[in-house]
Amino acid sequence: MRGKKAFKNIIISLIQQIVVAICGFIAPRLIIESFGSNVNGLISSITQFLAYITLLEAGVGPVVKAVLYKPIANKDNKQIASILKTSEKFFKTISYIFVIYILILCIIFPVITNNQFNTWYTVSLVLIISISTFAEYYFGMTYRLFLQAEQKTYITSGIQIISTILNTIAIVLLIKLGANIQIVKLASAIIFVLRPILQNAYVKKKYSINLKNADNNYKLEQKWDGLAQHIAAVIHSNTDVAILTFFSNLQEVSVYSVYMLVYNGIKNLVQSFTNGIDASFGDMIAKGEKEKLKENFRVYEFVYYTVITIIVACTVILVNPFIKIYTSNITDVSYIRPMFVYIITSAYFALFIRMLYSSITLAAGHFKETKKGAWIEAIINIGISILLVFKYGIVGVAIGTLISTTIRMIEFIYHTSKYITHTPIINSLKKLLFSIVEIIIIVILSSKIVIPFANSQNYLQWIIYVVEILMLTGISIVLLNILANKNDFKLFINKCKNIIRK
Repeated sequence: MRGKKAFKNIIISLIQQIVVAICGFIAPRLIIESFGSNVNGLISSITQFLAYITLLEAGVGPVVKAVLYKPIANKDNKQIASILKTSEKFFKTISYIFVIYILILCIIFPVITNNQFNTWYTVSLVLIISISTFAEYYFGMTYRLFLQAEQKTYITSGIQIISTILNTIAIVLLIKLGANIQIVKLASAIIFVLRPILQNAYVKKKYSINLKNADNNYKLEQKWDGLAQHIAAVIHSNTDVAILTFFSNLQEVSVYSVYMLVYNGIKNLVQSFTNGIDASFGDMIAKGEKEKLKENFRVYEFVYYTVITIIVACTVILVNPFIKIYTSNITDVSYIRPMFVYIITSAYFALFIRMLYSSITLAAGHFKETKKGAWIEAIINIGISILLVFKYGIVGVAIGTLISTTIRMIEFIYHTSKYITHTPIINSLKKLLFSIVEIIIIVILSSKIVIPFANSQNYLQWIIYVVEILMLTGISIVLLNILANKNDFKLFINKCKNIIRK
């Protein structure tokens, strides 16, 4: 049952990320064409500054999931109700504080952006873009976390797929009809408000959990450790845009945000392989199934490294040709930045590897043990990015991200190996090194082999080029990984057979 749930979560999450990625490229392109790079940069900046409200989550999200695994495994509805009640009260408090934060942004944001737009124009966008975030905290965050801990991520993913498609249709129609940017973003906000409301309704209808019977004095353990870690993580993930907004200009923010459409799309795709898996590992940890945990993580590690190596190798090769097509006929700023691609792809590779180990570490509830590393990562990122942004622009902030993320990746590999799976760290480091070598070889080979569609002029040619590179990369890396990890591959095949039989 656990294997089937994990498989379903991965498949639906994968579909979700493909839909989000495709739809995510459509809207910004239309916005840049219709309203200009400055408006796109303004929207990206507002979105990132609003994301800082997640500091107030106090790390409760991951903590809630971690403490839910055991009562869910034991079917202790009273304990579940107590956790959900505490969580719901907390997130509603955040939503009220968020309103104050929005008002502050309305006052300072026109100043931050050097009044490149009139005050009402900027303030209206801040208010409109904030609507869906408010709704997420007020109506749906607690129930989304519960569904994830219940190994039913596929429910939240399904709702996300529907809302994303509806949002994209609305944006395309409104822009084609000549609507202004405020109307376009308001339509998006209304559609995304429906998502948390539906999650809330599903849980209340499906589960007999009565929050009236909850213990109002229940306290979440490790909340403050989660707070420290979460604040550091949010600062780290939003550093680049904030620094570019303060020390560069909105056009550079727009360039960065266009590239982030690609990289965040890829990140979300990778998260499809961790969504639902962390709940499975959390369930094993809650039940004390140590050998099963070790065996399953070994298989997961083998599959994950294979997939990530293929994704990252293809990304290095394919991003610039895509950006060239995506930004064709846009002349107000140059969007082609080859050096940035190499550096930021390396940073995201480190992030993807870190996600593999952090998912099981946080599922085990090890917040206190890893919070110092979170702060080190954030401080290093901010420091290096500020030092380099003046001379190197978006390349400078990418270098800061690469160095800090690599350090954090190494910490999670060490912690997972020593304290959770109790396996030699050298095993994971060998897989990491082998993956890096594979990527370098594939990238070098692709530059030497003449492929007809390497200089794609349109999306059809680029898609054909993607298929060619994907086949070359996929076949090569899968075969190499099977040869290098024969025992892990055999174990993976046996696991697949067991899932099918059940």
